[in-house]
Amino acid sequence: MPEAAAAELAEVLLVGVARARTDRDAEFTDFVRRHQHDLLRTAWLLVGDQHRAEELTQHALVRTYSAWSRARTGDPLAYARRVLVNLRTDSWRRRRREVLVSPDRVPEEPHAGATTAADRLADRDFIVRALSTLTARQRRVLVLRHLVGMPEAEVARDLGVSVGTVKSTAARALAQIRANFPIDEAPPLSERKDAR
Repeated sequence: MPEAAAAELAEVLLVGVARARTDRDAEFTDFVRRHQHDLLRTAWLLVGDQHRAEELTQHALVRTYSAWSRARTGDPLAYARRVLVNLRTDSWRRRRREVLVSPDRVPEEPHAGATTAADRLADRDFIVRALSTLTARQRRVLVLRHLVGMPEAEVARDLGVSVGTVKSTAARALAQIRANFPIDEAPPLSERKDAR
Protein backbone atom coordinates (compact mmCIF):
# COMPACT_ATOMS: atom_id res chain seq x y z
CA MET A 1 0.00 0.00 0.00
CA PRO A 2 1.51 3.34 -0.98
CA GLU A 3 2.28 5.79 1.81
CA ALA A 4 -0.26 8.33 0.57
CA ALA A 5 -3.05 5.72 0.64
CA ALA A 6 -1.99 4.55 4.12
CA ALA A 7 -2.01 8.14 5.40
CA GLU A 8 -5.44 8.74 3.88
CA LEU A 9 -6.78 5.52 5.42
CA ALA A 10 -5.34 6.50 8.82
CA GLU A 11 -6.98 9.92 8.58
CA VAL A 12 -10.35 8.37 7.68
CA LEU A 13 -10.06 6.00 10.66
CA LEU A 14 -9.18 8.84 13.03
CA VAL A 15 -12.13 10.90 11.83
CA GLY A 16 -14.41 7.87 12.28
CA VAL A 17 -13.13 7.28 15.83
CA ALA A 18 -13.54 10.96 16.69
CA ARG A 19 -17.08 10.95 15.30
CA ALA A 20 -17.95 7.79 17.29
CA ARG A 21 -16.60 9.37 20.48
CA THR A 22 -18.61 12.53 19.80
CA ASP A 23 -21.78 10.44 19.33
CA ARG A 24 -21.01 8.52 22.53
CA ASP A 25 -20.43 11.75 24.46
CA ALA A 26 -23.64 13.29 23.13
CA GLU A 27 -25.61 10.16 24.03
CA PHE A 28 -24.19 10.12 27.57
CA THR A 29 -24.79 13.85 27.99
CA ASP A 30 -28.42 13.34 27.00
CA PHE A 31 -28.69 10.47 29.51
CA VAL A 32 -27.29 12.67 32.31
CA ARG A 33 -29.60 15.53 31.38
CA ARG A 34 -32.65 13.25 31.53
CA HIS A 35 -31.79 11.26 34.68
CA GLN A 36 -29.50 13.32 36.91
CA HIS A 37 -32.37 14.45 39.15
CA ASP A 38 -33.59 10.86 39.63
CA LEU A 39 -30.09 9.66 40.49
CA LEU A 40 -29.47 12.57 42.85
CA ARG A 41 -32.76 11.96 44.65
CA THR A 42 -31.97 8.26 45.02
CA ALA A 43 -28.50 9.10 46.30
CA TRP A 44 -29.92 11.56 48.80
CA LEU A 45 -32.39 8.97 50.07
CA LEU A 46 -29.51 6.51 50.47
CA VAL A 47 -27.13 8.84 52.34
CA GLY A 48 -29.37 11.51 53.87
CA ASP A 49 -27.04 14.42 53.07
CA GLN A 50 -27.17 16.71 50.03
CA HIS A 51 -23.41 17.13 49.62
CA ARG A 52 -22.64 13.43 50.00
CA ALA A 53 -25.50 12.65 47.59
CA GLU A 54 -24.04 15.01 44.98
CA GLU A 55 -20.61 13.44 45.39
CA LEU A 56 -22.02 9.92 45.20
CA THR A 57 -24.00 10.80 42.07
CA GLN A 58 -20.95 12.35 40.43
CA HIS A 59 -18.84 9.25 41.12
CA ALA A 60 -21.62 7.00 39.83
CA LEU A 61 -21.85 9.01 36.61
CA VAL A 62 -18.07 8.87 36.12
CA ARG A 63 -18.12 5.09 36.47
CA THR A 64 -21.16 4.80 34.22
CA TYR A 65 -19.44 6.92 31.57
CA SER A 66 -16.32 4.77 31.68
CA ALA A 67 -18.50 1.71 31.02
CA TRP A 68 -20.95 3.49 28.71
CA SER A 69 -20.49 1.09 25.80
CA ARG A 70 -21.69 -1.74 28.07
CA ALA A 71 -24.26 0.31 30.05
CA ARG A 72 -26.08 1.71 27.03
CA THR A 73 -26.80 -1.73 25.55
CA GLY A 74 -29.18 -2.53 28.41
CA ASP A 75 -30.95 -0.13 30.74
CA PRO A 76 -28.47 2.68 31.44
CA LEU A 77 -30.53 4.09 34.31
CA ALA A 78 -30.60 0.72 36.05
CA TYR A 79 -26.86 0.40 35.48
CA ALA A 80 -26.23 3.85 36.97
CA ARG A 81 -28.48 3.08 39.96
CA ARG A 82 -26.62 -0.16 40.56
CA VAL A 83 -23.30 1.73 40.49
CA LEU A 84 -24.83 4.28 42.89
CA VAL A 85 -25.89 1.59 45.36
CA ASN A 86 -22.56 -0.22 45.07
CA LEU A 87 -20.64 3.01 45.72
CA ARG A 88 -22.92 3.70 48.70
CA THR A 89 -22.25 0.23 50.07
CA ASP A 90 -18.51 0.71 49.59
CA SER A 91 -18.56 4.05 51.42
CA TRP A 92 -20.66 2.55 54.22
CA ARG A 93 -18.15 -0.25 54.65
CA ARG A 94 -15.35 2.28 54.88
CA ARG A 95 -17.12 4.53 57.36
CA ARG A 96 -19.20 1.94 59.25
CA ARG A 97 -21.58 4.61 60.46
CA GLU A 98 -24.19 6.94 59.06
CA VAL A 99 -25.27 10.40 60.02
CA LEU A 100 -28.62 11.56 58.72
CA VAL A 101 -29.44 15.24 58.60
CA SER A 102 -32.15 16.91 60.58
CA PRO A 103 -35.54 17.23 58.86
CA ASP A 104 -35.15 21.00 58.43
CA ARG A 105 -32.13 20.41 56.17
CA VAL A 106 -33.95 17.98 53.86
CA PRO A 107 -34.29 19.37 50.31
CA GLU A 108 -37.75 20.34 49.16
CA GLU A 109 -39.46 17.61 47.17
CA PRO A 110 -43.09 18.05 46.19
CA HIS A 111 -45.32 15.18 47.25
CA ALA A 112 -48.58 14.36 45.57
CA GLY A 113 -50.51 14.16 48.86
CA ALA A 114 -48.93 17.17 50.51
CA THR A 115 -50.68 20.39 49.65
CA THR A 116 -49.13 22.84 52.09
CA ALA A 117 -45.58 23.56 53.15
CA ALA A 118 -46.41 22.15 56.59
CA ASP A 119 -47.64 18.89 55.01
CA ARG A 120 -44.47 18.59 52.91
CA LEU A 121 -42.30 19.26 55.96
CA ALA A 122 -44.22 16.67 57.97
CA ASP A 123 -43.80 14.10 55.15
CA ARG A 124 -40.07 14.77 54.88
CA ASP A 125 -39.66 14.63 58.65
CA PHE A 126 -41.44 11.29 58.80
CA ILE A 127 -39.40 9.81 55.94
CA VAL A 128 -36.09 10.94 57.44
CA ARG A 129 -36.96 9.64 60.90
CA ALA A 130 -38.33 6.36 59.54
CA LEU A 131 -35.32 5.70 57.30
CA SER A 132 -32.92 6.51 60.14
CA THR A 133 -34.29 3.59 62.17
CA LEU A 134 -33.49 1.03 59.46
CA THR A 135 -30.35 -0.86 58.59
CA ALA A 136 -28.49 0.22 55.46
CA ARG A 137 -29.82 -2.79 53.52
CA GLN A 138 -33.42 -2.16 54.57
CA ARG A 139 -33.05 1.50 53.64
CA ARG A 140 -31.69 0.64 50.18
CA VAL A 141 -34.56 -1.77 49.51
CA LEU A 142 -37.26 0.67 50.66
CA VAL A 143 -35.77 3.61 48.81
CA LEU A 144 -35.50 1.72 45.52
CA ARG A 145 -38.77 -0.17 45.89
CA HIS A 146 -41.13 2.45 47.32
CA LEU A 147 -39.58 5.90 46.89
CA VAL A 148 -38.02 5.36 43.45
CA GLY A 149 -40.87 3.01 42.46
CA MET A 150 -38.87 0.15 41.00
CA PRO A 151 -40.44 -3.32 40.67
CA GLU A 152 -39.18 -6.04 43.05
CA ALA A 153 -37.35 -7.89 40.28
CA GLU A 154 -35.46 -4.77 39.24
CA VAL A 155 -34.52 -3.95 42.85
CA ALA A 156 -33.26 -7.52 43.27
CA ARG A 157 -31.21 -7.24 40.09
CA ASP A 158 -29.80 -3.84 41.07
CA LEU A 159 -28.81 -5.03 44.56
CA GLY A 160 -27.61 -8.45 43.46
CA VAL A 161 -30.06 -10.37 45.68
CA SER A 162 -33.07 -12.58 45.09
CA VAL A 163 -36.62 -11.28 44.75
CA GLY A 164 -37.47 -13.15 47.95
CA THR A 165 -34.76 -11.22 49.80
CA VAL A 166 -36.20 -7.94 48.52
CA LYS A 167 -39.70 -8.95 49.67
CA SER A 168 -38.62 -10.14 53.11
CA THR A 169 -36.30 -7.17 53.69
CA ALA A 170 -39.03 -4.72 52.66
CA ALA A 171 -41.60 -6.49 54.84
CA ARG A 172 -39.32 -6.40 57.88
CA ALA A 173 -38.41 -2.77 57.28
CA LEU A 174 -42.06 -1.72 56.91
CA ALA A 175 -43.00 -3.71 60.03
CA GLN A 176 -40.23 -1.95 61.94
CA ILE A 177 -41.42 1.44 60.75
CA ARG A 178 -45.02 0.60 61.69
CA ALA A 179 -43.88 -0.51 65.15
CA ASN A 180 -41.74 2.59 65.68
CA PHE A 181 -44.21 5.06 64.16
CA PRO A 182 -47.81 3.97 64.78
CA ILE A 183 -50.24 5.83 62.59
CA ASP A 184 -53.12 7.48 64.42
CA GLU A 185 -56.42 5.87 63.53
CA ALA A 186 -58.13 7.91 60.87
CA PRO A 187 -61.83 8.65 61.32
CA PRO A 188 -64.16 6.46 59.27
CA LEU A 189 -64.73 7.67 55.74
CA SER A 190 -68.34 8.66 56.50
CA GLU A 191 -67.15 11.10 59.19
CA ARG A 192 -64.61 12.87 57.01
CA LYS A 193 -65.47 16.30 55.67
CA ASP A 194 -64.26 15.41 52.19
CA ALA A 195 -66.27 12.15 51.98
CA ARG A 196 -68.72 12.09 49.11
